[in-house]
Amino acid sequence: MIRAGFGYDIHRLVSGRKLYLGGLEIPFPKGLLGHSDGDCLVHALVDALLGASGGEDIGRLFPDTDPRFKDIRSTALIRAVMTRLKKRGFRVVQVDSVIVAEKPKLAPYIPRMKKVLAPLLGLKEDWVGIKAKTQEGLGVVGRGQAVQCWALALIRRTRKRNSSIEKKRD
Repeated sequence: MIRAGFGYDIHRLVSGRKLYLGGLEIPFPKGLLGHSDGDCLVHALVDALLGASGGEDIGRLFPDTDPRFKDIRSTALIRAVMTRLKKRGFRVVQVDSVIVAEKPKLAPYIPRMKKVLAPLLGLKEDWVGIKAKTQEGLGVVGRGQAVQCWALALIRRTRKRNSSIEKKRD
């Protein structure tokens, strides 16, 4: 059985922070505001994975009120989610995503993002879809004040359920 999950995230661009997207540090004079590193692509992927598995969302699992997650790299969060999925008997089949940002131009960074994310997800790079779009000057993203990301994750159960506890979780 294949299960699908959808994720979305948006963060403001601010001075004084590094810009992390797709697990990469991208040279830019502003970064994404967040309790963690603000990597909204990884956050959208985490929510998509959690949604596909029927789990909590990123805010409940890694609350911004918990000092353990202050300035944490979002790649650590996706590792933790992958561990949870594996324990529950799921594996990722494919992910697809869209980053919407006016600046910086992200197309040159997409191959490196795939190189970072694919092993974290247990996928080959060509099963990790990442597209970069602009907002054509419209809204907060179009004015260069924020970056937003959308993600879809497909997962599959790798083993049969055999405990009544696991059946209740699903």
